[in-house]
Amino acid sequence: MELENTNNLVELFFEKYKSQKKDEILLTSLKNLEKTYSWEQTKNAIINLSSEISKYIKKGDRCLLISENRPEWFISDLSIMLSNGITVPAYTTYIEKDYEYIIDDCRPSIVLFSNNEQYQKLRKIISQRDFIKKIFCFDKSKEINNKDYLYLDDILEKSNLDSNSLPSCELLRKDPACIIYTSGTQGNPKGVMLSHGGILSNCSGALNLLSTLIQEKTRFLTWLPLSHSYEHTVQFVQISLGAQIFYAESIDKLIKNMNECKPHIMTAVPRFYQNLYQKINSNFNKTKGIKKILIKKTIDLGLKKIKKNKIGFIDNIFNKILDVLVRKKIKKQFGGSLKTFVSGGGALNVDIGLFLNSIGLPTLQGYGLTETSPVVSCNPLNDIRVETVGPPFNENQVKIAEDGEILVKGENVMLGYWNNEIETKKILVDGWLHTGDIGKFENDYLIITDRKKDILITPGGDNISPSKVETEITNSDFVDQAIVYGDNKPFLVALIVPTEEKKHTFDKDFEKELEKINKNLTKIEKIKKYFVINEKFSIENGMLTPTLKLKRYKIVNMYKKKFENLY
Repeated sequence: MELENTNNLVELFFEKYKSQKKDEILLTSLKNLEKTYSWEQTKNAIINLSSEISKYIKKGDRCLLISENRPEWFISDLSIMLSNGITVPAYTTYIEKDYEYIIDDCRPSIVLFSNNEQYQKLRKIISQRDFIKKIFCFDKSKEINNKDYLYLDDILEKSNLDSNSLPSCELLRKDPACIIYTSGTQGNPKGVMLSHGGILSNCSGALNLLSTLIQEKTRFLTWLPLSHSYEHTVQFVQISLGAQIFYAESIDKLIKNMNECKPHIMTAVPRFYQNLYQKINSNFNKTKGIKKILIKKTIDLGLKKIKKNKIGFIDNIFNKILDVLVRKKIKKQFGGSLKTFVSGGGALNVDIGLFLNSIGLPTLQGYGLTETSPVVSCNPLNDIRVETVGPPFNENQVKIAEDGEILVKGENVMLGYWNNEIETKKILVDGWLHTGDIGKFENDYLIITDRKKDILITPGGDNISPSKVETEITNSDFVDQAIVYGDNKPFLVALIVPTEEKKHTFDKDFEKELEKINKNLTKIEKIKKYFVINEKFSIENGMLTPTLKLKRYKIVNMYKKKFENLY
């Protein structure tokens, strides 16, 4: 279908619905395998819920949606839009004060939440806000017995529906589809207003990128929170493809879930690939004899191929044999049907990208921001250049400013920050979005070289990227997480969280390991001192964003005294 002629995301769904086999499964929860929705059931559920939501909202009203990934999330999002409302997704990991801030900022007319855990965090806030007209709850439980709440199952199971009548939606491409609050590594989150046209434009770019992978009933495994702009847009790419969508149980059960649904495509953030790299590498290191030789040869030839180095006739034949003997077996551990991983939401370490591609797990690195709906560029499968984030999508323009900052213009750029004109004017100048990232082009491929604000400056005026040094440190088998410190200091120091495997020998062996790490760093980047903590940074303890990025500002503030004591 021609996405450039589609008016809104609801129209995208209903147009695709017309060409699908109505009894084919569209949505499946791997947490509850009985929870499946065919295209027909999904369409009916959306219309049923929308007919109820429409009683409480008018065009442009905000609707807060708080739920883990599940079919009801998809249905709720589309129902809100069909009712001419604006979806405001929020992470389930937020605490009460986070919800309070978002609710007071966007003033939703309705709130939809999934279960008792969310109810306990919301009930006090909701009871004190008279602008909230109705509450919708997904799961019934004895704890949630408020007679004023509507339960989704009661609404979705209505049968008095004229299935031949499809409701009309007044929304245009320039209208806001959602307000996504950036989780942020410091300060209050900002509400990014993304338009229907912006997300549709991103879908066009993604379809062009994935055109060689598209097949009958492409299967996607979804685990990154749908409240994140990355996964939120991916669900509309999935609709565009007429794909089957599987919702993972949790990040801990991803490998199990991949074997259950055998996905063709999976999107994830760099932290996932780092963990994958460490696990696979650890297993490789345990191999012996002929198996070890075959694995080494697989990696060596795979690296030559991905780096586009010349491979001789014999090696080329051997590489094809290794596809069967080694790479096929590795792929089987992830369901056996994987065509590609897609990495976004942060910088993927080059060595990890090279490694995964070399062992037969194609990994496409892309680049974007919540403010760009979110994708700006991505590597194509037929020409992966791991050190880059690929060529920009045709649907947006990208240029490099005089100071090296990456600027983006196009329909995918946000409408602005909700209720925040000052911050909007800072980042949007003459239609160009100032990303805060530093980059350059090399043969039309975009390379991110730095982050404009996240830099440490030495007393000598040298700029150091802490994330680059941290990546080098966490590539070690000894290190799970690391934070580098040293702005305006004579040398760099680090906070280290050891891996579970190396905790017992860390004190004895890490000094030698640090020498190896420092060999890959320049003189001013070398780590001179460090301290160790044993508690991992997590979403639960407030030190990771929901997309698994370290909250640098918060961590540094918490351990400031320990950092300073190293000087």
